Amino acid sequence: LQPPTMMTRDRARLTAFRQEFQDIILKPIYGNGGAGVFRVARGDENFGAMIDMFLADSREPIIAQQYLPDIRQGDKRVILVEGKAVGALNRVPLEGDARSNLHVGGQPVADELSDRDLEIATAIGPALREAGIIFAGIDVIGGFLTEINVTSPTCIREIKDFGGPDIAALVWEAIELRLV
Repeated sequence: LQPPTMMTRDRARLTAFRQEFQDIILKPIYGNGGAGVFRVARGDENFGAMIDMFLADSREPIIAQQYLPDIRQGDKRVILVEGKAVGALNRVPLEGDARSNLHVGGQPVADELSDRDLEIATAIGPALREAGIIFAGIDVIGGFLTEINVTSPTCIREIKDFGGPDIAALVWEAIELRLV
């Protein structure tokens, strides 16, 4: 479901990952809104400094992920309620930025749930539900799951604005059903 991805604080493993995939994304495990997300392209001499920054800034692992050129077509946010995909919004990054988050300039584009989105949701939805997660947002780039967001799954207003479902209402209904 995912592109090659690694979570570690081990500099040698991160260096080997970069050597294998050449063009990678580095991001904090508990980040949000695109903060601390960096593309390290082949030949970028900032890799060592970025690793130093991550290691000094947090005790948490760093996420390294193969860069997906399909980001230029967008990063689809798929919203799951009780483990089921209920809506989606594509977010297209600005030229020259690898991040598609709306608050850093990513452009919202109406989108539908694809067969691949539903396949991913079907594969991970039961585990999310079993873990007690009512509301989650997953990010899909080029048919690959790149993130599962459970602390800040945004875009429900934009989905509704583009004519999609009222996801806030679906979340409250799910909460109420769990209370009975």
